[in-house]
Amino acid sequence: MNIALIGYGEVGRILAEDLRAQGIAVSAYDLKLDTPHGQPIREHAAGIGVILAAAHATAAHGADVVISAVTASQAVAVAQATAPGLKPGAFFLDFNSASPGAKLRAAGIVNAAGGRYVEGAVMTSLPPYRIKVPLLLGGPDAAMLLPKLQALGFAAKVANEKLGVASATKMCRSVMIKGLEAMVIEAFTTARHYAVEDDVIASLRETFPGIDWEKQAAYFFRRVIEHGRRRSEEVREVAVTVQEAGLAPFSAAGTAQRQAWVADLADEGLFGAKGTQAFARSADWRTEADRILANIQRTKDLHA
Repeated sequence: MNIALIGYGEVGRILAEDLRAQGIAVSAYDLKLDTPHGQPIREHAAGIGVILAAAHATAAHGADVVISAVTASQAVAVAQATAPGLKPGAFFLDFNSASPGAKLRAAGIVNAAGGRYVEGAVMTSLPPYRIKVPLLLGGPDAAMLLPKLQALGFAAKVANEKLGVASATKMCRSVMIKGLEAMVIEAFTTARHYAVEDDVIASLRETFPGIDWEKQAAYFFRRVIEHGRRRSEEVREVAVTVQEAGLAPFSAAGTAQRQAWVADLADEGLFGAKGTQAFARSADWRTEADRILANIQRTKDLHA
């Protein structure tokens, strides 16, 4: 079996490593290959034997399964760019956290080109699980793809033969999970400002005794600092999902703003340079909260 990966970020690299470890032929393409950020991609791919292509469609040429793992906002555009390279009957597995409406549009493009579109909803953070991350499949061709993925080590199951169901499950979950991340950062940083964080955590521990709030807060801060940009784009798709249901996405829209705000601070170097121990590696969330508060104070001083 030949696999093509469209998108060679964190998800793409992990899948590439686990597939190549099994001797699976893997080709890949990422837009960053054409930018100054392309060299780390080339080095990683060369190190594990992934063949890099010059374009979306080129990577897909001859592949039995194409996995699209890009930013949520690009799900439909990637389907459009990849479709011309699909061989007849090839599976297009859409890993992207896009709304059900976006998945349906992407499916129309892929199926019209002779491919077989399958939506995939990744149900938790991929790194701890790697290729065995819980994965919901959807669409008329999901049942046919399932045994092929399971043979490769994917922990996949079919959610529904109707497109959009798996994605709706993922998106509704993200209202809660990504929202909780944003709320913890907002609440705990504010509590730190007022020096009441210990009281707040004690109260939360009493209400939710099953959660280690110190550990959970450190994890949430770290994940948003490292991946806030990608998460904010996902939550914008979550907001679209909520709108498609006829509701105003008050919570999702606020979550997207908070995630993007933290991502902006990370891009400005507030938490240290990526790849260094200073970058969101503190075991204590207070370190990151103090950096945020100090930055707020500096901004106030500049405008005083």
